[in-house]
Amino acid sequence: MSAAEKPPDRDRRVLPPSARSSRRIVIKGQDSTRWKDIYHAVLTAPWWAFFLGLAIVFATVNAIFALFYMADPRGIENAHGFWDYFLFSVQTVGSANYTVMLPKTIYANVVVSIEAFFGILNLAVVTGVVFARFSRPFARIVFSKVAVIAPYDGIPTLMFRAANQRGNQILNASVVVSLARQAVSKEGIVMRRFEELKLLRARSPLFALSWTVMHAIDETSPLYGVTPERLREAEFELVILLSGTDETLADIIHARHSYRPEDILWERRFVDVLADHPSGRRTVDLRRFHDTQPLSA
Repeated sequence: MSAAEKPPDRDRRVLPPSARSSRRIVIKGQDSTRWKDIYHAVLTAPWWAFFLGLAIVFATVNAIFALFYMADPRGIENAHGFWDYFLFSVQTVGSANYTVMLPKTIYANVVVSIEAFFGILNLAVVTGVVFARFSRPFARIVFSKVAVIAPYDGIPTLMFRAANQRGNQILNASVVVSLARQAVSKEGIVMRRFEELKLLRARSPLFALSWTVMHAIDETSPLYGVTPERLREAEFELVILLSGTDETLADIIHARHSYRPEDILWERRFVDVLADHPSGRRTVDLRRFHDTQPLSA
């Protein structure tokens, strides 16, 4: 792909490439119930943030129990100073076998019992959260970096591609394409409007290789007669939602993407990426998945 064909990197300063289509929304004025969404935050946090949070919680809990142990200087045998009490707390919450340091007083044994119970609960919660993160169904769908507008059966047609990077089957796959744009009412109210586009094929019983999604720009299309300038003026955006059942996971997966006016190439078509393998199987070459060429080529 030449430099003229590559879309600008306007979103990469905000989002990583894998999340380019899911823009972060800033919400102000949330009520106190947002703290009930901590489970959602834990599931959606990056792995590095998840393990960093676990480490911070682990260190904080052990530091708190170390202070409880320090309240009874004679409660733990051979413990001297905060660091010894901290390590004793780590041994207790982790159900490690004690060696040199042992609880001696009633107070110390009560605190040990409380911490041991907390350790059992902590292990159960962390195990469940880690399993939930690993078992979350997600799609490995790649969308073409650009969309094109080119004639198809004599009608200008908006086209973009999607491919399943896993190579397995996605059953009953469906795609919804919505046009988002700024609209002004007769009263002068500016509002973001969404309008679903009619597709030539919105469903695929078996989606395994490549899927070219097409929308005919005829008299009934909201894109009829538009120009690149008009698309930019209306803050045009194509929002794509693709879903289906992963045959391996036996669960519904979702993928989303978006295109802005600068992501749409006019009078170009996609390079063919499907080929026959020597074994007789159909293959898709993702190395050329985003490439386009002039209509005359």
